[in-house]
Amino acid sequence: MTATPGLGSPRLASPDLLRSVFRRHAAGVAVITAAGPDGPAGFTATSLSSVSAEPPMLSFGIGTGASSWPAVSRAAHVGVHILGEHQQELAATFARSGADRFGAPTAWRDGPQGVPVLDDVLAWLVCRVVARVPAGDHRIVLAEVVLGDPEGAGRPLLYHQGRFTALRD
Repeated sequence: MTATPGLGSPRLASPDLLRSVFRRHAAGVAVITAAGPDGPAGFTATSLSSVSAEPPMLSFGIGTGASSWPAVSRAAHVGVHILGEHQQELAATFARSGADRFGAPTAWRDGPQGVPVLDDVLAWLVCRVVARVPAGDHRIVLAEVVLGDPEGAGRPLLYHQGRFTALRD
């Protein structure tokens, strides 16, 4: 058997293999928010995907051990915020365990359907949760877009090789 350029030694499926492969996958960065019984909840997500144009639907994943899961598990509506390259610190805050995510300097307001809406993002949506599908130690949340604002200024924040980064010219 001859070696194929670019192919190393295949490894059996494992959490480490999946993480290693997805470090090479550049993803957009979003913050998902929900109103919770103890106040607003939110987390940084790189799993955001468009699902359907008609009706307009999206999906994202959330770990069932995440501090935001209790709020998302009960929320009828969630907020989806597309972050700009100027918001690396905001992304890090919402990704950090134990952080006061909605305290200063995070700028936000109560939005439609009681969903926390972050200020100064590239775009935001309020979505009605349609389903929470079990997927290992996560849930895939399917949500239908209710309304939003795509008019924020700037360029998108990306996540690649385990860190936040920006597009290069």
